[in-house]
Amino acid sequence: MSAHESMEHAEHAEHASGENKKIALLIAVLALFLAISETLGKGAQTEAISKNVEAANLWAFFQAKSIRRTVVQTAAEQGKLTLGTASDDANKATIQKQIEDWQKTAARYRSEPETGEGTEQLAEKAKHAEHERDEATAKYHHFELASAAFQIGIVLASATIITGMLALAYVGGILTLAGIVMTALGMWWPHLLHLHG
Repeated sequence: MSAHESMEHAEHAEHASGENKKIALLIAVLALFLAISETLGKGAQTEAISKNVEAANLWAFFQAKSIRRTVVQTAAEQGKLTLGTASDDANKATIQKQIEDWQKTAARYRSEPETGEGTEQLAEKAKHAEHERDEATAKYHHFELASAAFQIGIVLASATIITGMLALAYVGGILTLAGIVMTALGMWWPHLLHLHG
């Protein structure tokens, strides 16, 4: 091998080494963004599960209160029938008092703003928890897509080092940008795209 050929071979190796450093940096950036999107995705997934459980519990409480209210309303209606057949004034007064108590209890079961445990308040809380669950689920889907883009980008960038095909690194770079966009959408605009999983 001549000195001139040796110099060209060394220059080519140096150029390839410089490209490999850039690709290694791309892989490091992809890994960083992958870690961020995975962490955000797990947080969103955990929140979605938590809010789903909260909504289910609130709806169960709502059902229990609705059943109690129905039972008390039925008792009040039965009391009205009994009141119509009562002949003793003292007995009528007692029955009327009980009917009024049952009606107050039924009204309290329907709306209890001071404790937030009336059926109206429980339904509102459950709907709010469902909304938060849906929000967290939408975020989760975006973070999952971002993670997939970063993972594929890492594979393509790694393949570039082995094959020397720079086009793979460019596709990896495009996937990095796509992953960043999906992460941003998940963080700030999770309902801009309608993703369902």
